[in-house]
Amino acid sequence: MPVADSAAIPPLTTLTEDERMFQDSVRRFAREQIRPHVREMDEAGVFRKDLIRQFFEMGLMGIEIPEEHGGQGGTFFQAILAVEELSAVDPSAGVIVDVQNTICNNALLRWATPAQQARYLPRLAADTVASYALSEAGSGSDAFAMATRAEDMGDHFVLNGRKLWITNAAESGFFLLFANANPAAGYKGVTAFLVEREFPGFAVGKKEDKIGLRASSTCELILDNCRVPRENVMGEVGQGYKIAIETLNEGRIAIGAQMIGLARGALDAALAYARERKQFGKAIAEFQAVQFDLARMAVELEAARLLVYNAARLRDAKRSFLTEAAMAKYYSSEIAERVASKAIEIHGGVGITKDYPVEKFYRDAKIGRIYEGTSNIQLLTIAKKLLGR
Repeated sequence: MPVADSAAIPPLTTLTEDERMFQDSVRRFAREQIRPHVREMDEAGVFRKDLIRQFFEMGLMGIEIPEEHGGQGGTFFQAILAVEELSAVDPSAGVIVDVQNTICNNALLRWATPAQQARYLPRLAADTVASYALSEAGSGSDAFAMATRAEDMGDHFVLNGRKLWITNAAESGFFLLFANANPAAGYKGVTAFLVEREFPGFAVGKKEDKIGLRASSTCELILDNCRVPRENVMGEVGQGYKIAIETLNEGRIAIGAQMIGLARGALDAALAYARERKQFGKAIAEFQAVQFDLARMAVELEAARLLVYNAARLRDAKRSFLTEAAMAKYYSSEIAERVASKAIEIHGGVGITKDYPVEKFYRDAKIGRIYEGTSNIQLLTIAKKLLGR
């Protein structure tokens, strides 16, 4: 039998020259520009506007947006790399770039009309932060039990209701928002709207005071007879269910990237501390028990990275990735919490103080098992595939 050319199929984690250069630039930016402000932003619960401005200047808010619309014309995998690198320093930074690229921009690239793309994509690439507004107080995992209504008035719709847990809302000027235009049809009435912050009847409400990702804003949205032009319906009326589901599938890969970045940041901190901390006359890194903990952390991180990278590569190859995205999101969020917890233990008492970064990584990790589909929702998705349902 002929010997296969192994060089034709590169290892999953091998990056192209462009990918490696992009990764290096984001890593350097995160360490030099974001890291000095992480604690300050976490305590204030506010992400610095000058850093968001730099996200736009570096092209990090329009990675896949075509060059003709002012974007970078890059790949989904590059967006995943950006989220990972930012999250290794501050997961709040990672989620800002995540929501912009893998949810909002992606949805417009796939579902928006050419006129809608020409109107909004240049803004999203240049200076406008975006939010994805699906969740409500009474519709979390059952996302399409939404109470927000859209009344068809001919040339426009009137929206009424409230949205909750909306990431980036304090900074956003654009919202991909879902409301039900035909409640009698159930989820088949859900419709996607492109909403500008300045639309009459639209307001950003209370900002949540959270345990983790504190610098990333999470707010409620209030729609009080909010007038949205008919031309701002994205897709068909009643197509919002399909748009939301398929968009979230991509977003879950990016949450996986956020979690592996977080875990890597926690592991790096644990390694550095283990080398410098001395007990009984030697560095604790010389004790086999600590070595085993670090090794287990590294194994779990690498396994999660392979799942995330595989799902992202499948998406760029236009292959089916639903199950792989669910696996990546589920496993990476599980190991992020475990790795961050173990990193605190390796630090000992100082690990629970704010003088070291691991306590923040631990707080930031918790949301990974909850947002963009809880761990149980991911397990249901995986099980349905296994059972052929």
